[in-house]
Amino acid sequence: MNVAQQPDDEQARLWNGPAARGWVEARDVLEEMFKPFEDLLVQVVSEAAASCVLDVGCGTGSTTLAVARALGTKGSCTGIDLSEPMIAVARARAARDGQPASFICADAQTHAFAPASFDMIISRLGVMFFADPVQAFANLRQAARPDARLRCIAWRGAAENPFMTTAEQAAKPLLPDLPARRPEGPGQFAFADQRRTETILEASGWTAIDIRPIDIVCSFQKTELARYVGWLGPVGLFLQGADEGTRARVIEAVSTAFEPYIRGPAVSFTAACWMVAAQAPTEAMRE
Repeated sequence: MNVAQQPDDEQARLWNGPAARGWVEARDVLEEMFKPFEDLLVQVVSEAAASCVLDVGCGTGSTTLAVARALGTKGSCTGIDLSEPMIAVARARAARDGQPASFICADAQTHAFAPASFDMIISRLGVMFFADPVQAFANLRQAARPDARLRCIAWRGAAENPFMTTAEQAAKPLLPDLPARRPEGPGQFAFADQRRTETILEASGWTAIDIRPIDIVCSFQKTELARYVGWLGPVGLFLQGADEGTRARVIEAVSTAFEPYIRGPAVSFTAACWMVAAQAPTEAMRE
Protein backbone atom coordinates (compact mmCIF):
# COMPACT_ATOMS: atom_id res chain seq x y z
CA MET A 1 0.00 0.00 0.00
CA ASN A 2 1.22 3.46 -0.86
CA VAL A 3 0.08 5.54 2.08
CA ALA A 4 0.32 8.68 -0.03
CA GLN A 5 -2.66 7.36 -2.00
CA GLN A 6 -4.93 7.33 1.07
CA PRO A 7 -5.37 10.99 2.03
CA ASP A 8 -8.60 10.25 3.93
CA ASP A 9 -6.94 7.80 6.29
CA GLU A 10 -6.58 9.62 9.61
CA GLN A 11 -3.83 7.36 10.91
CA ALA A 12 -1.89 7.61 7.66
CA ARG A 13 -2.08 11.41 7.79
CA LEU A 14 -1.01 11.46 11.43
CA TRP A 15 1.91 9.06 11.07
CA ASN A 16 3.15 10.67 7.88
CA GLY A 17 2.86 14.13 9.38
CA PRO A 18 3.16 15.50 12.92
CA ALA A 19 3.43 12.19 14.78
CA ALA A 20 6.21 11.04 12.48
CA ARG A 21 8.06 14.34 12.91
CA GLY A 22 7.85 13.99 16.68
CA TRP A 23 9.03 10.38 16.73
CA VAL A 24 11.92 11.05 14.36
CA GLU A 25 12.95 14.16 16.28
CA ALA A 26 12.89 12.34 19.65
CA ARG A 27 13.86 8.89 18.40
CA ASP A 28 16.80 8.37 20.75
CA VAL A 29 14.69 9.39 23.77
CA LEU A 30 11.99 6.88 22.84
CA GLU A 31 14.47 4.12 22.19
CA GLU A 32 16.14 4.61 25.56
CA MET A 33 12.75 4.73 27.27
CA PHE A 34 11.39 1.61 25.57
CA LYS A 35 14.61 -0.43 25.57
CA PRO A 36 13.20 -2.84 28.21
CA PHE A 37 10.35 -3.74 25.84
CA GLU A 38 12.79 -4.27 23.00
CA ASP A 39 14.91 -6.56 25.17
CA LEU A 40 11.82 -8.50 26.23
CA LEU A 41 10.72 -9.11 22.63
CA VAL A 42 14.22 -10.16 21.57
CA GLN A 43 14.18 -12.67 24.43
CA VAL A 44 10.73 -13.95 23.38
CA VAL A 45 11.88 -14.42 19.78
CA SER A 46 15.03 -16.23 20.89
CA GLU A 47 13.16 -18.56 23.24
CA ALA A 48 10.68 -19.42 20.49
CA ALA A 49 13.52 -20.28 18.08
CA ALA A 50 11.69 -18.26 15.42
CA SER A 51 13.33 -17.89 12.03
CA CYS A 52 11.07 -15.50 10.10
CA VAL A 53 9.74 -12.60 12.18
CA LEU A 54 7.40 -9.72 11.39
CA ASP A 55 7.57 -6.57 13.55
CA VAL A 56 4.27 -4.67 13.32
CA GLY A 57 4.30 -0.90 13.78
CA CYS A 58 8.09 -0.94 13.71
CA GLY A 59 8.53 2.85 13.60
CA THR A 60 12.17 3.81 13.09
CA GLY A 61 13.22 0.17 13.31
CA SER A 62 14.94 -0.25 16.66
CA THR A 63 13.20 -3.49 17.65
CA THR A 64 13.35 -4.89 14.10
CA LEU A 65 17.09 -4.32 13.99
CA ALA A 66 17.60 -5.77 17.48
CA VAL A 67 15.74 -8.94 16.50
CA ALA A 68 17.68 -9.17 13.24
CA ARG A 69 20.96 -8.93 15.17
CA ALA A 70 19.82 -11.65 17.57
CA LEU A 71 18.78 -13.96 14.73
CA GLY A 72 21.97 -13.40 12.75
CA THR A 73 22.25 -15.87 9.89
CA LYS A 74 19.63 -18.15 11.47
CA GLY A 75 16.65 -16.05 10.44
CA SER A 76 15.25 -12.75 9.24
CA CYS A 77 13.16 -9.91 10.58
CA THR A 78 10.87 -7.61 8.59
CA GLY A 79 9.40 -4.41 9.96
CA ILE A 80 6.18 -2.87 8.71
CA ASP A 81 4.85 0.63 9.38
CA LEU A 82 2.65 3.04 7.45
CA SER A 83 4.93 6.00 8.25
CA GLU A 84 7.13 6.83 5.29
CA PRO A 85 9.40 9.18 7.32
CA MET A 86 10.00 6.55 9.99
CA ILE A 87 10.55 3.72 7.52
CA ALA A 88 13.08 5.92 5.70
CA VAL A 89 15.01 6.27 8.98
CA ALA A 90 14.77 2.52 9.62
CA ARG A 91 16.10 1.64 6.17
CA ALA A 92 18.95 4.13 6.51
CA ARG A 93 19.91 2.63 9.87
CA ALA A 94 19.89 -0.90 8.47
CA ALA A 95 22.08 0.17 5.56
CA ARG A 96 24.46 2.11 7.81
CA ASP A 97 24.83 -0.74 10.28
CA GLY A 98 24.95 -3.50 7.68
CA GLN A 99 21.96 -5.24 9.23
CA PRO A 100 19.93 -7.66 7.07
CA ALA A 101 16.55 -6.40 8.33
CA SER A 102 13.99 -5.40 5.70
CA PHE A 103 11.19 -2.86 5.92
CA ILE A 104 7.77 -2.44 4.31
CA CYS A 105 6.04 0.95 4.19
CA ALA A 106 2.39 -0.10 4.34
CA ASP A 107 -0.62 -0.50 6.60
CA ALA A 108 -0.47 -3.96 8.18
CA GLN A 109 -4.29 -3.93 8.26
CA THR A 110 -4.54 -4.17 4.47
CA HIS A 111 -1.09 -5.01 3.10
CA ALA A 112 -1.03 -8.03 0.78
CA PHE A 113 1.48 -10.19 2.64
CA ALA A 114 2.55 -13.43 1.03
CA PRO A 115 0.40 -16.08 2.77
CA ALA A 116 2.00 -18.11 5.55
CA SER A 117 5.22 -16.10 5.49
CA PHE A 118 6.12 -15.67 9.17
CA ASP A 119 6.56 -18.04 12.08
CA MET A 120 6.39 -15.20 14.61
CA ILE A 121 4.70 -11.80 14.67
CA ILE A 122 5.72 -9.24 17.29
CA SER A 123 4.96 -5.65 18.13
CA ARG A 124 6.31 -3.13 20.60
CA LEU A 125 3.38 -0.80 21.28
CA GLY A 126 2.40 -0.73 17.61
CA VAL A 127 -0.93 -2.56 17.29
CA MET A 128 -3.30 -0.09 18.99
CA PHE A 129 -3.70 2.22 15.99
CA PHE A 130 -5.67 0.12 13.51
CA ALA A 131 -8.91 1.60 12.22
CA ASP A 132 -10.36 -1.93 12.09
CA PRO A 133 -8.40 -4.15 14.49
CA VAL A 134 -10.34 -7.32 13.61
CA GLN A 135 -9.49 -6.88 9.93
CA ALA A 136 -5.89 -6.09 10.86
CA PHE A 137 -5.35 -9.17 13.00
CA ALA A 138 -7.13 -11.35 10.44
CA ASN A 139 -4.73 -10.04 7.81
CA LEU A 140 -1.78 -10.77 10.08
CA ARG A 141 -3.13 -14.27 10.70
CA GLN A 142 -3.16 -14.89 6.95
CA ALA A 143 0.50 -13.84 6.88
CA ALA A 144 1.34 -16.29 9.67
CA ARG A 145 2.37 -19.87 9.16
CA PRO A 146 0.34 -22.61 10.87
CA ASP A 147 1.19 -22.60 14.58
CA ALA A 148 2.96 -19.25 14.26
CA ARG A 149 3.11 -17.20 17.46
CA LEU A 150 1.87 -13.70 18.06
CA ARG A 151 3.48 -11.63 20.83
CA CYS A 152 2.47 -7.98 21.18
CA ILE A 153 3.04 -5.46 23.93
CA ALA A 154 0.18 -2.98 24.34
CA TRP A 155 -0.66 -0.36 26.94
CA ARG A 156 -3.18 -1.01 29.66
CA GLY A 157 -5.44 1.89 30.69
CA ALA A 158 -4.64 5.54 31.26
CA ALA A 159 -5.49 5.24 34.95
CA GLU A 160 -2.70 2.70 35.37
CA ASN A 161 -0.27 4.84 33.37
CA PRO A 162 -0.38 8.31 34.95
CA PHE A 163 3.04 9.18 33.55
CA MET A 164 1.62 9.00 30.03
CA THR A 165 -1.05 11.62 30.72
CA THR A 166 1.02 13.93 32.96
CA ALA A 167 1.88 16.35 30.15
CA GLU A 168 -1.67 16.84 28.89
CA GLN A 169 -3.07 17.22 32.41
CA ALA A 170 -0.48 19.89 33.23
CA ALA A 171 -0.96 21.66 29.89
CA LYS A 172 -4.76 22.04 30.12
CA PRO A 173 -4.70 25.53 31.70
CA LEU A 174 -2.34 26.76 28.97
CA LEU A 175 -3.80 24.83 26.03
CA PRO A 176 -7.60 24.81 26.39
CA ASP A 177 -7.95 23.65 22.77
CA LEU A 178 -5.84 20.54 23.31
CA PRO A 179 -7.90 17.68 21.82
CA ALA A 180 -9.16 15.06 24.25
CA ARG A 181 -8.24 11.42 23.77
CA ARG A 182 -10.82 9.04 22.32
CA PRO A 183 -10.89 6.11 24.79
CA GLU A 184 -11.66 3.30 22.35
CA GLY A 185 -10.58 4.86 19.09
CA PRO A 186 -7.24 4.07 17.48
CA GLY A 187 -4.61 5.29 19.90
CA GLN A 188 -2.33 4.53 22.80
CA PHE A 189 -4.96 3.00 25.12
CA ALA A 190 -7.16 1.28 22.54
CA PHE A 191 -6.33 -2.15 24.01
CA ALA A 192 -6.84 -1.15 27.65
CA ASP A 193 -9.87 -3.46 27.99
CA GLN A 194 -8.53 -7.00 28.24
CA ARG A 195 -11.80 -8.64 27.25
CA ARG A 196 -12.18 -6.40 24.21
CA THR A 197 -8.68 -7.36 23.09
CA GLU A 198 -9.50 -11.05 23.53
CA THR A 199 -12.65 -10.58 21.47
CA ILE A 200 -10.68 -8.89 18.66
CA LEU A 201 -8.23 -11.78 18.49
CA GLU A 202 -10.96 -14.41 18.65
CA ALA A 203 -12.92 -12.70 15.86
CA SER A 204 -9.83 -12.52 13.67
CA GLY A 205 -9.11 -16.25 13.96
CA TRP A 206 -6.26 -16.48 16.46
CA THR A 207 -6.18 -19.30 19.02
CA ALA A 208 -4.52 -19.99 22.40
CA ILE A 209 -5.07 -16.38 23.42
CA ASP A 210 -3.30 -15.37 26.63
CA ILE A 211 -3.22 -11.74 27.78
CA ARG A 212 -1.23 -11.01 30.91
CA PRO A 213 -0.29 -7.78 32.69
CA ILE A 214 3.34 -6.77 32.72
CA ASP A 215 4.83 -3.83 34.60
CA ILE A 216 8.12 -2.57 33.24
CA VAL A 217 10.31 0.20 34.63
CA CYS A 218 11.28 2.64 31.87
CA SER A 219 13.56 5.64 32.03
CA PHE A 220 15.40 8.31 30.05
CA GLN A 221 17.81 11.09 30.88
CA LYS A 222 16.39 14.06 32.76
CA THR A 223 18.19 16.38 30.35
CA GLU A 224 15.88 15.08 27.60
CA LEU A 225 12.62 15.93 29.40
CA ALA A 226 12.00 19.13 27.46
CA ARG A 227 12.44 17.25 24.18
CA TYR A 228 10.07 14.54 25.36
CA VAL A 229 7.40 17.10 26.31
CA GLY A 230 7.94 19.24 23.23
CA TRP A 231 7.66 16.53 20.59
CA LEU A 232 5.71 13.54 21.86
CA GLY A 233 2.16 12.73 22.90
CA PRO A 234 -0.87 15.00 22.53
CA VAL A 235 1.03 18.01 23.88
CA GLY A 236 3.96 17.49 21.54
CA LEU A 237 1.63 17.16 18.56
CA PHE A 238 -0.20 20.35 19.51
CA LEU A 239 3.00 22.32 20.04
CA GLN A 240 4.23 21.61 16.53
CA GLY A 241 1.76 24.25 15.35
CA ALA A 242 2.39 26.72 18.19
CA ASP A 243 4.54 29.84 18.15
CA GLU A 244 7.90 29.74 19.89
CA GLY A 245 6.72 31.76 22.88
CA THR A 246 3.80 29.43 23.57
CA ARG A 247 5.99 26.42 23.00
CA ALA A 248 8.59 27.60 25.54
CA ARG A 249 5.98 28.51 28.18
CA VAL A 250 4.17 25.19 27.89
CA ILE A 251 7.33 23.09 27.96
CA GLU A 252 8.60 24.91 31.06
CA ALA A 253 5.28 24.62 32.89
CA VAL A 254 4.65 21.03 31.93
CA SER A 255 8.16 19.86 32.73
CA THR A 256 7.70 20.75 36.40
CA ALA A 257 4.77 18.31 36.57
CA PHE A 258 7.20 15.45 36.03
CA GLU A 259 9.12 16.12 39.24
CA PRO A 260 7.58 13.07 40.99
CA TYR A 261 9.20 10.88 38.33
CA ILE A 262 12.71 12.30 38.55
CA ARG A 263 15.23 9.91 40.08
CA GLY A 264 18.64 11.55 40.17
CA PRO A 265 19.79 12.05 36.55
CA ALA A 266 16.85 10.11 35.10
CA VAL A 267 13.13 10.33 34.55
CA SER A 268 11.71 6.96 35.58
CA PHE A 269 8.23 5.43 35.60
CA THR A 270 6.49 2.07 35.55
CA ALA A 271 4.74 1.22 32.28
CA ALA A 272 1.58 -0.83 32.83
CA CYS A 273 1.09 -2.98 29.74
CA TRP A 274 -0.30 -6.25 28.42
CA MET A 275 1.73 -9.03 26.93
CA VAL A 276 -0.66 -10.27 24.29
CA ALA A 277 0.03 -13.84 23.17
CA ALA A 278 -1.80 -15.96 20.63
CA GLN A 279 -1.17 -18.68 18.08
CA ALA A 280 -2.18 -19.11 14.46
CA PRO A 281 -4.39 -22.14 13.76
CA THR A 282 -2.75 -25.43 12.87
CA GLU A 283 -3.09 -26.89 9.38
CA ALA A 284 -5.89 -29.13 10.60
CA MET A 285 -7.78 -26.23 12.13
CA ARG A 286 -7.52 -24.24 8.88
CA GLU A 287 -9.17 -26.98 6.87
